[in-house]
Amino acid sequence: MTPLISVVLAVTPTPDPDFDPNTVTPGVVGFLAIFFVAVATVLLCLDVVRRIRRTTYRAEIKERLDAELAARDADPNAPKDDKPE
Repeated sequence: MTPLISVVLAVTPTPDPDFDPNTVTPGVVGFLAIFFVAVATVLLCLDVVRRIRRTTYRAEIKERLDAELAARDADPNAPKDDKPE
């Protein structure tokens, strides 16, 4: 064996005989940490969905306005705006 492995094996402590790994729980602190992460994830997902929806609606409105302007410009009998662009 290499010296590093023998040192690691020699330093490895043996578990306490009274320790039961089946009764170990994260407790209230662990629950609160996971709950906070879950709430933050849900809020971030809702925010992302809202932003995506807003961007999609803006794109749809822009397409409609562009289509209306193209239709107006294509019609020679349509009244022209007096406003400079």
